[in-house]
Formats: sequence, C-alpha cells, structure tokens
Amino acid sequence: MPSTYKKEKPWDTDDIDKWKIDEFKSTDNLGGTFAEESSFATLFPKYREVYLRESWPYITRALEKHGIACTLDLVEGSMTVKTTRKTFDPAAILNARDLIRLLARSVPAQQAVKILDDGVAADIIKIRNLVRNKERFVKRRQRILGPNGSTLKALELLTGCYILVQGNTVSAMGPYKGLKEVRRIINDCMANVHPIYHVKELMIKRELAKDPELVNESWERFLPNFKKRNLSKRRMPHKVTDKSKKVYTPFPPPQEKSKVDLQIESGEYFLGKQARERREREQREEAMREKMAEKRKERQKEFVPPKEDGVVREKKRKRKEGEDGEEKKRKKKSEAEEVEA
Repeated sequence: MPSTYKKEKPWDTDDIDKWKIDEFKSTDNLGGTFAEESSFATLFPKYREVYLRESWPYITRALEKHGIACTLDLVEGSMTVKTTRKTFDPAAILNARDLIRLLARSVPAQQAVKILDDGVAADIIKIRNLVRNKERFVKRRQRILGPNGSTLKALELLTGCYILVQGNTVSAMGPYKGLKEVRRIINDCMANVHPIYHVKELMIKRELAKDPELVNESWERFLPNFKKRNLSKRRMPHKVTDKSKKVYTPFPPPQEKSKVDLQIESGEYFLGKQARERREREQREEAMREKMAEKRKERQKEFVPPKEDGVVREKKRKRKEGEDGEEKKRKKKSEAEEVEA
C-alpha cells in the first residue's frame, strides 16, 4: 500500500492558526437537543434586589442568544438559569451559572455578561477565612485596592482581568492565565505579602516576554527576590544605665518586692474596696491637675512677648548719657571750687 504521509495538502498553509478555538455555533451541535434539563440557582443579598430588577431584561436578552432561560425570584431572593430546547452549546449553562454568581457578588450586569464569551472565565475568591483578626483583615483587604484604587487598577492592567473587592470575597473575570495570577496575589496579600511586590514582578515579566531571545530561558535571575524581614523577633539588647564597676559578691541580688508586698508597705492592702477606689480616684485627679497645669503653662508661653534688642540698647544709651552728664557736673563743681579757693 503506497504511503500517504508525504502527500501534498494544498489546504494546509502557514497562515492557518492551528491553536485557534473557533466559536461554537448551532450547526456544530450534531446531537440535537439535550436529553435532560440542567439548572443552577443562587441566592443574592437584599441590597441587590433593586439593581437586579432593573437590569434583568438586559440579562434575559443576553442569555436568550445562547438558548438559556432565567428567572428572578424576589420572594425567595434567588436567581435560576436552566437549559431549553433551543440550547445548542453544552458549556453555555456553566457560563450562565457563573453569570448569576457574579451578579450576586455585586458585579455590574454589563461586565458580568462578558462571561458568556469564549476565553473568559470567572473566579470568586473567599478571603475572610484567611485572616482571623477583623482589623487585620480590613487593613490587608485595603492593600488590594491601594490609594484611590491605584493598586487594583495596576493589577487589572497587568493581568488583563476585571477585579472587584466586595465584602468577604474578591470577584475576578478574565483569561485563565490572568485568573491564576490574581488568585496567587490575593492569597499572598492575605498572608501579609504586599501586592506591590507582585506588581513589580509582573512588570518585569511583561518586558521580558517582548524579548525573543529570552522566550525559552529561565527568568529567575531577572526577577526580584524580596526577603521577609520580621523585626518583631529581633533580639533587643538590655539597657544598662549603671555602668560603674561593682564589687564581686557570691550572693545573688535581693529579690524584688512583689505588688502585694508594696501594697502592704504602703498600707493600701488593708484598705477596703471603697477606700481603695477613693484613693485611686484621688491619684488620678492629682495627675490630671498636674497635666492641666503643664498645659496651661504651655498655652501661656504663646502670650509672652519676645525680648526686643532695640529697646534695651536705647535704655543703655540713655543710662550712659545720664552717667556722663553727672560726671561733667561734678568736674565743673570741682573746678569752680578750685577757682574760688
């Protein structure tokens, strides 16, 4: 049998992109309608009810193009999507499921509808359970946004994804490669690694990708290596105030008096509860009075007039002039007395 391996293929030219995924059309579905109906439902918060009711006609029209039916239940507070006899794409129902999940997480309808396009995926990252302390969680979530949303905008430009921080979750939409980077950045941010380090890394990778010589090489030597510095665990030296040389004694120093011993010496230990509270109150009031007196002195310093050099010099001149006049008078008197004599 003759070999057909080296047979000429006039239809196979160099300008054909073999990796391109063509759009799935109704003509591609040779199996016809689906055997069973598939449906997904999700709940939405109360504050989204008004917005969803206004934008629901727009969402319905977008889903009808793919043959997906949708219902909005305001009594239950839920959204449902399901396949119909007109549905031709098996993946359309999964995209519709992601659509209602994004709408429930406060993503605008115009942006959420883009999930129905090919090559666009969604990822909802739960961040509340990654940090135990509420205040720490709020600070680290704010790092994702940055000042005036600058960090978030930089991440969107570098990853090519749409990112929305809402409550205890972060919603992301975009290509799969970008979503992988976004999830890594968000998880690291919740683990106390600032997103600005990842922004620098992504910018370097972006520039390296433009160089054709470095496409097949490792980029580790170009990427920055940020070392974690935990200053809280650094050993602090003891403060030694008395550096005078002391005489060596084999005996240990006397034990420091406990809080109870100091109270017994001062007599506070034997006072009743009311007397102790009264004493503490008096001490607080006395400390308050001292602070108020100090503050009053500081305020009065502003009203003290500064010393003027010109006035002092004029006074000194006047004094000198007065002294010179008295000396002249004395000389005249002494001369007059000599003449008379």
